[in-house]
Amino acid sequence: MTHATIVALAVLGVVGQVLAGLLILVALAALFGARGPLNALRSALWGYELWAAFVVAAIATGGSLFFSEIAGFVPCELCWYQRICMYPLSLLTLFIAVHGDHRVARYLLPFPVIGAGVSIYHLLVENHVVSTPQACLVGAGCAVKWTNEFGYMTIPTLALTAFVLLIGFLGLAAAGGGDEAATLAADGER
Repeated sequence: MTHATIVALAVLGVVGQVLAGLLILVALAALFGARGPLNALRSALWGYELWAAFVVAAIATGGSLFFSEIAGFVPCELCWYQRICMYPLSLLTLFIAVHGDHRVARYLLPFPVIGAGVSIYHLLVENHVVSTPQACLVGAGCAVKWTNEFGYMTIPTLALTAFVLLIGFLGLAAAGGGDEAATLAADGER
């Protein structure tokens, strides 16, 4: 059961990486002036990007809890920092999706951006590109690969995938519609 769940999470990670890659390609195309793919993506997802962010955050949070509480993997210090960035998003994205409040999405973007940075650093530590910090030597350590599905899918890889997807979905939501006000009206401007 545990191994089957780990493989299922790894498969979801691969699917997430394909989606993240597509989001990155669309963003790069828009950056270089080709806005057609971005407009098509926004029209296809509009109204669902907050729900997509919620699903990603909920799966990541559930997977994280599965790894520590059911599989018995001891989270390292860097895992805890990634959890600090992910766990609030599970609830906050649900709240803003229920209310359809796209303007709030921009305030959630720092969570996945910081989380992605921690995930990248964790991957560097895990793969011995940078030396393991002293704080990571307590317990199991940050360099331990609890899972390694498909030869590369480790826990920080899954976290990075989720954070990149969240950046994409929250970024789409934060961009808002062309007719939406980006900020609250100032006093007297109603």
